[in-house]
Amino acid sequence: MRDSQIEITMLTSLADIPATEWDACACADGAPGSRPTDPFTTHRFLLALETSGSVGPRTGWQPRYLIARQNDELIGAAPMYVKSHSQGEYIFDHNWAHAYENAGGRYYPKLQIAVPFTPATGPRLLARTSHQAAARAALVQGAVQLAAENGLSSLHITFCTEEEALAGAQMGLLHRVTQQFHWQNAEYSDFDDFLRTMSSRKRKNIRKERITAQEFGGTISALTGDQIRPEHWDAFWRFYQDTGARKWGTPYLTRAFFEQAHETLRDDILLVMAEHGGKPIAGALNFIGRDTLFGRYWGAIEDHPCLHFEICYYQAIDYAIAQGLRRVEAGAQGEHKLARGYLPRPTHSLHWIADQGLSRAVAQYLRAERAAVDEEIEVLTNFGPFRKVSGESE
Repeated sequence: MRDSQIEITMLTSLADIPATEWDACACADGAPGSRPTDPFTTHRFLLALETSGSVGPRTGWQPRYLIARQNDELIGAAPMYVKSHSQGEYIFDHNWAHAYENAGGRYYPKLQIAVPFTPATGPRLLARTSHQAAARAALVQGAVQLAAENGLSSLHITFCTEEEALAGAQMGLLHRVTQQFHWQNAEYSDFDDFLRTMSSRKRKNIRKERITAQEFGGTISALTGDQIRPEHWDAFWRFYQDTGARKWGTPYLTRAFFEQAHETLRDDILLVMAEHGGKPIAGALNFIGRDTLFGRYWGAIEDHPCLHFEICYYQAIDYAIAQGLRRVEAGAQGEHKLARGYLPRPTHSLHWIADQGLSRAVAQYLRAERAAVDEEIEVLTNFGPFRKVSGESE
């Protein structure tokens, strides 16, 4: 396929393209060798999902990476998958699938431009800065054409940036707005400086939670890079299996993914581990972006009061302040994050649906949903834990 001399092709494995070439698009906004905006669309992260068997045959995530070239130069790329279900997406379309199939249609398979199992906002239509608009348009056109030519029901681009969402809407895609809870760093000097911005009751509650958690009888360590050892992954795999079995039935990531992460992703990772009685008993896995810490997975094999809040939320805030990061994205769901300083923020996705009747119905639904999400964000923000009067005493 060609669009204004841009050729769109498709790869079934990232092993078929050099990391430097892919990352020239995935990390186009940074200096060579610098930390990417987020690590999730880098060659090393996506290839780890693939080589570990976390995506591929029998997972419902079949890789079909889109490649855009102009005059033999790679100018754009997108991590795309053929999906046979709607698991691991976090911007869910189960109701759309049920409605379509109840009407006699076939919703699966579908196309998904996304980072599997990763509800973190970031670029999805990867492009060299000098070719951004043209590459984005060609990737969208190519993906829609592939879906239409192969009789697929739909295309979904999830957790894209707001800029991509607005551009996609101009191209005729349906724009969906949902929300998550993020912590914002107002250039705090330390955790107490952050607490001073909160109401007295919320501030006291957080201090009490931190004391309770840290009195569990063990130690908490925040590890990154070479501080992370293979035995840490042995422990974290046990935590992850426990959480996965309770939340999803079957964990999304394989054990081999964590082995690959140790080899190629350690510098992208902050691993917070709690030990009790000389053994690891809980942990949280975070990924480090240029200005954001992304909370991903948590698990525990012992139950201790408030330890979840400490390891997942407060340790993340500590790290973000110390490293000068602008925010912490703590993953999907969880209004309990609000009381701990994480405020609602909009997230964005784009959708193309082949059946015009379903497309019109979804468009109508999305307009109503967007209004509801806007109202929810406003209400939750007003009920947030921060002081309403700047002169309130501590």
